[in-house]
Amino acid sequence: MKTSSADRPHVVILGGGFGGLQAAHALKRAPVRVTLIDRSNHHVFQPLLYQVATAALDGTDVAFPLRSLMRRQWNTEVLMAEAASIDAASRVVRLASGHEVTYDYLILAAGAESSYYGHPEYRRYAPTLKTLADALDIRYRVLVAFEEAEQERDPAVQRALLTFVVVGGGPTGVELAGAIAELARHALKCDFRHIDPTKARVLLVEGGPHILPPYPPRLQAKAVEQLNSLGVDVRVGDPVRLVDESGVVVGDEHITARTVLWTAGVVATPLGRSLGAHVDRHGRVEVTPTLNPVGMPNVFVIGDAAILVQNGEPVPGVAPAAIQGGRYAARAVVKLIEGKTVEPFHYWDKGQLATVGRSRAVAMFPGGINLSGFIAWGMYLTVHLFYLIGFRARIRVFLSWVWSYLTWARGERLIPSMKEAATVLAAVQPASPPATASEQHAPEPPLH
Repeated sequence: MKTSSADRPHVVILGGGFGGLQAAHALKRAPVRVTLIDRSNHHVFQPLLYQVATAALDGTDVAFPLRSLMRRQWNTEVLMAEAASIDAASRVVRLASGHEVTYDYLILAAGAESSYYGHPEYRRYAPTLKTLADALDIRYRVLVAFEEAEQERDPAVQRALLTFVVVGGGPTGVELAGAIAELARHALKCDFRHIDPTKARVLLVEGGPHILPPYPPRLQAKAVEQLNSLGVDVRVGDPVRLVDESGVVVGDEHITARTVLWTAGVVATPLGRSLGAHVDRHGRVEVTPTLNPVGMPNVFVIGDAAILVQNGEPVPGVAPAAIQGGRYAARAVVKLIEGKTVEPFHYWDKGQLATVGRSRAVAMFPGGINLSGFIAWGMYLTVHLFYLIGFRARIRVFLSWVWSYLTWARGERLIPSMKEAATVLAAVQPASPPATASEQHAPEPPLH
């Protein structure tokens, strides 16, 4: 006797990022009903967002409609909605719209959001880079800064317009600072008549003693050297004390800048707290080796939303960990339905990569294998092409990279009218989240 679709166990997946999408795909042929819920209607390939923000790629190169990705997966439906809370006792997800979704099994893959260390007001002056809307906002601000500087006759104001400060020395900050420097020194070099874009000042500010904290000292030094060769001024050891419309205060120094970008910290989304499970100071749910909160065998928390210690070290907040966690959670759900034993999750560390700019990157692999320079850069490009979704996207991105490498050109530099852009950005930018205690000291986990 066949089981009808309505009688199958219902698996709800919160989040359409790397982990959530992999979990949904892994349940394609499982005897379950799947509901994938995300506040956006698309999956974003976050590691390449910085290239959208600096006009190297188009947004459609790194964002993919979830309904399109799931259209041939007949046991899965997609809801564009924001999950407000989870009632684990009643097995209910409450949506911001007021609707409720019941579940038999839950996979929480809601990821993380930016932390301003208890100063959410900074967001107005220093946008972050987490979503496609963020990337388009940053692109607009960076390109308009050059346009306004071209018309400005006050040297002091012109210097402020041509000063770009990136706060946070993790992989995202390093990549963004390097890309802005390349945009100014190469792509825009001959485009203006009254300013010299190559004189733009790009600063990377890290409050800790080193950039790229997870990397060994030799690669940290290499990254600084490569950034310096692009003209990026790297500041470490002094935290940002203030961000306002005039710029930033770093240590005791005020840096006048019209464009400040924030990549300094993340905190897990509040959904984990609503489970009632124990969370760490960054808001991440503490899970057992089977990725369950204690006492919740039907709930799995993966990716940036979870904290799991293996071999004395926490599993890093990187895309491969989320992908592996998503696949594991899907297999675990099937085993539970079949009454089988669920083996502990084991993270396979494939290494970490960060690009600094054209022909510049650093790579760290298990076994103490560390690379930098052109070889690491080639590996970075290859790995990210492999993980992109769809043949069309890979071809487009590959061709964009080849064209950029041969010509230094950036093909996505269109700026909408000031009025139109302001209206669009106001609509797509979410409101600043309230500060929480967990934001105070939340460091940025590597995203690559």
